[in-house]
Amino acid sequence: MTWQLTHHVHEFLHHAGPHLAADPVRNTGLLTVSETVRRHGPDAYGDSGGPPHRFGWWTDRDGVTGAFLQTPPHPPVLGPVTPHQARQLARVLRADGAVVTGVKGPDRSGRAFADAWAGPGQWSVDVRLRLFRLGELCPHEPPPPGRARKATTADVAQAAAFMTGFAADTGASTGTDYTANVSRRIAHGGLYLWEVDGRPVSMAAHSLVLAGQARIAPVYTPPGSRGRGFAGAVTAAASQGALDAGAEQVLLFADLADPIANRLYERLDYRPLAPYVELTFGR
Repeated sequence: MTWQLTHHVHEFLHHAGPHLAADPVRNTGLLTVSETVRRHGPDAYGDSGGPPHRFGWWTDRDGVTGAFLQTPPHPPVLGPVTPHQARQLARVLRADGAVVTGVKGPDRSGRAFADAWAGPGQWSVDVRLRLFRLGELCPHEPPPPGRARKATTADVAQAAAFMTGFAADTGASTGTDYTANVSRRIAHGGLYLWEVDGRPVSMAAHSLVLAGQARIAPVYTPPGSRGRGFAGAVTAAASQGALDAGAEQVLLFADLADPIANRLYERLDYRPLAPYVELTFGR
């Protein structure tokens, strides 16, 4: 029983792909990130001139039963691994010379990894998340003023600006150029805008449909347009777009510290599934 590591996404998908597809809900992050790297190369996440991407799968007598990936400078993302697998992964990554400053994943497994890497009490919780899955989509009635539409190439600059605003709200880097990111989303028809009098006032997107699942992210409304129902309306549009694209399960992660967003998603009939965390190492 051990972890196998590789820097090559194709090798990872060859070995771990069936495992990911067998539980696409809890592996949603790994499915989306690995497929994006497969299609667009290492520059899709991070800098190809920096530390190498790492992908891994846990093998035991039942075959592959766990997986993770890391696309520096981002921390490792854990699939539905056990706490024991998470602790072993921390030891394997340290022996492999990985640079790790945090971890994202299921609550118990993320904490087990952090204890093994940094030591008990030597890490902090950045974000507590909840994974939601859509039941029967229930758009708000009546809808707010305006309409939803798919973004086009003419919207790249506006969508990139919204992404920068989203990054500022979530504590991510605001110095990143999001042009390529939003261009990919627009190309696969997954980015939606809510506009009023021809002016975009909110944005939501869904990922590619992989193994029957798609995930909503990001959802962003500029401060001056908040509190008017635009976020709920555009999230409903993106959710319907994912269903129309063939998704059998539509997912999203919500920050537990944002009760307004959580209530919004629940009104759309997103139902809570499991707790996740983003942890940072160091006091």
